[in-house]
Amino acid sequence: MNTKYACALLVLGITFVLALAPLQAEASHCSTAAAAGKWAYTYTGTIFTQNGPLPAASVGHYHQDAAGNITGSQTRSVAGNSGVEDISGSISVSKDCTAIGTINVLVNGQLQRTAVLAFAFDSNGNHGRAIFKSLTLPDGTSVPVVLTADANRLFFEQD
Repeated sequence: MNTKYACALLVLGITFVLALAPLQAEASHCSTAAAAGKWAYTYTGTIFTQNGPLPAASVGHYHQDAAGNITGSQTRSVAGNSGVEDISGSISVSKDCTAIGTINVLVNGQLQRTAVLAFAFDSNGNHGRAIFKSLTLPDGTSVPVVLTADANRLFFEQD
């Protein structure tokens, strides 16, 4: 009877290890270089000002190179006032498919604000979600926000 249990336990253990192997392989392929390509995104949420909360939303696109450098543009709306902005910055992707990005927002070449975002990638690295960790104005003023983003890869980086 002990032999049957030992054999069953061995088979169960091997099955468990084989079932987890693809998950480990999946998690280990995330990197800054692997996330390179052309992306489209949206973000929505709230900006908190001294005069009260303001709804905010944006839609945009960016290109990320293998080194994590980002360039793109967006159309944003804050409390119903829209504008077109350029973005630039960098992202660093970890093996566990999380990332930190620092994004500068510019209008006519002038820095408007800098955002730090925390990302999580899924769908084989082709989809990302993010939350703004901070938003800072050029004079160093921190602006409280609750903004979340959703991004989809459109194309892979061309070699």
